Amino acid sequence: MSDYLVIVESPAKAKTIERYLGKKYKVKASMGHVRDLPKSQMGVDIEDQFKPKYITIRGKGDVLKDLRAAAKKAKKIYLAADPDREGEAIAWHLAHILNVDEKSECRVVFNEITKDAIKESFKHPRTIDTDLVDAQQARRILDRLVGYNISPLLWKKVKKGLSAGRVQSVALKMIIDREKEIENFKPEEYWSIEGLFEKDKESFEGSFYGIEGKKQALKTEEDVKKIITGLDSKRFSIDKVNKRERKRNPAKPFTTSSLQQEAARKLNFKAKKTMMVAQQLYEGIDLGKKAGGITGLITYMRTDSTRISATAVQEAKGYIEDSYGKDYLGNLKQAKQKEGAQDAHEAIRPTSVLRDPKTMKAILSRDQLRLYKLIWERFLASQMAPAILDTMTVHLINNGIEFRATGSKIKFKGFMKVYVEGNDDQKKEDDKYLPDLKEGMEVNAKEINPNQHFTQPPPRYTEARLVRTMEELGIGRPSTYAPTLDTIQRRGYVTIDNKRFIPTELGTIVLELVDDFFPEIIDAAFTAKMEGDLDAIEEGKTEWVKIIDEFYQDFEKRLEIAEKEMEKVEIRDEPAGIDCENCGHEMVYKMGRYGKFLACSNFPECRNTKPILKEIGVTCPKCKKGNVVERKTKKRRVFFGCDRYPECDFISWDKPISRPCPKCDALLVEKKSKKETQIQCTNCEYKEKPQT
Repeated sequence: MSDYLVIVESPAKAKTIERYLGKKYKVKASMGHVRDLPKSQMGVDIEDQFKPKYITIRGKGDVLKDLRAAAKKAKKIYLAADPDREGEAIAWHLAHILNVDEKSECRVVFNEITKDAIKESFKHPRTIDTDLVDAQQARRILDRLVGYNISPLLWKKVKKGLSAGRVQSVALKMIIDREKEIENFKPEEYWSIEGLFEKDKESFEGSFYGIEGKKQALKTEEDVKKIITGLDSKRFSIDKVNKRERKRNPAKPFTTSSLQQEAARKLNFKAKKTMMVAQQLYEGIDLGKKAGGITGLITYMRTDSTRISATAVQEAKGYIEDSYGKDYLGNLKQAKQKEGAQDAHEAIRPTSVLRDPKTMKAILSRDQLRLYKLIWERFLASQMAPAILDTMTVHLINNGIEFRATGSKIKFKGFMKVYVEGNDDQKKEDDKYLPDLKEGMEVNAKEINPNQHFTQPPPRYTEARLVRTMEELGIGRPSTYAPTLDTIQRRGYVTIDNKRFIPTELGTIVLELVDDFFPEIIDAAFTAKMEGDLDAIEEGKTEWVKIIDEFYQDFEKRLEIAEKEMEKVEIRDEPAGIDCENCGHEMVYKMGRYGKFLACSNFPECRNTKPILKEIGVTCPKCKKGNVVERKTKKRRVFFGCDRYPECDFISWDKPISRPCPKCDALLVEKKSKKETQIQCTNCEYKEKPQT
């Protein structure tokens, strides 16, 4: 018989914690929530102050039976679910089921699953925080009122299986609004003039700036001609050279949002995958007996704080000094929290910086190692010295016409020796070299090249950009980003092309209906205010029933109007222009879990389906009969194959080029890397840069 029973959410977490606590403790897993609102009905008594009706989750009967049996044998029960609203709610539900007094010191929380952190947390148990529970309960009831009222309407008026959640509707609106901006965008012409200059056989680039020291825009070709004809010769004098030293500070340690963004940019992870892998690293990985067995490698991964513990800072300081030298130590000041951050626990960091990614390579899976390396490098860099760059701006004058050349050189790498934050625009971090130029010198213009440009529409949202925007607007919280983006994809409201969200016809129809009858649901400001109200509940500043009631009074009126006035929408399948080879009926485009596909219009009599193949204008190099088409694996990775498959089994991960290699006549392919794209021969060493 164990003296103490500890209940956590997952078996992996239970196994790790039990080893740290010793024989007197039995640690069991609840497998997440054990009670919830029923799926088959609303489960909220609107007439009785929105009282929730909780039932045991289907399939959790055996788990609860096991927990009750263990609870009867234990002298004391500790509830150690995750340190957030969701975890507090799980602890509260378990307390009710197992007859644990929620006012007793039964709740244990920790930010990392390490021996020291676990043992320390059990020295300071506390009561269940009912304000946290109320905040989670309010969110759950609010989302149930919205979802279980609007979704059935959409089923009746559009099609079954649709939903209109509170946060997902705002995310969908953002994607559709951006698509409208792109459709309505009118490009404007503008020009630039680029110069290639030379001094003592060293070349450098500069761009037209203006006339007589005033910046001037080049809107038409006529503007460009006036500038070029105004040049006196190819000789330019250097009027001014501005040199300065610039410091670049490292990025702050990861929050949930910034981790999801950076993992999308650098690792091509979806938000859902990032959180799944992070959960594995948090709950514990078996490092082997010599290294301490099962150990949590990172701190809790749902946080909006960039705060770091003093112990972690000191450990990082020692590691940096030993590995890179004193010059690389940062000032190690705590980062200022952004306004509205809950700051419940630390930033996401490695539990020990001494476990560097190289030592973890043989232990972690490929995805675990890549994410751990990202977290480790970001944390270490955040504690390092700023990078120092020497920047130079050169003013080149010819007959009053001014060109400017800018360059920078890294003088001291600082944190950049370990990690540089990614960005959505994929700007390079390379040095831009300028020769040693001084005022009064003359340089020769080897080339003066005018270039026509057109303004570009705003880019479609990537996962990283959408998460960042949602966070900036105060929509959702760290735990909601991943499931929100996953839901709008599963419902068929958006597709992803080239890592960017594109709304579907179905998504647009659903949003228009919600907008017509429930405009507040898709209003970003309203949703952000609601998040603020939930935070106020958590802080004990307001009652959850009051917040729900204020929302529902207006929502109920809109619901009555929608029931009467919302018209039925028929979504017709789009003809594909080809006939089914099995029965002769017309093929149509259908929307599935992984995007559009072709299906026979004679369904269910004929169940013929086909993927949509995108031709790239290249004849199959193997059979010489078929065409090369773009295909996708089950994991959505793009590859290229013959459209005569399985008769022809040609396959290539790299995009084939329509012309043969000029050296050996073999197949040319487009090789892409993070830095550049090159055209390479598949047979010889021939390489070239693609034409732009």
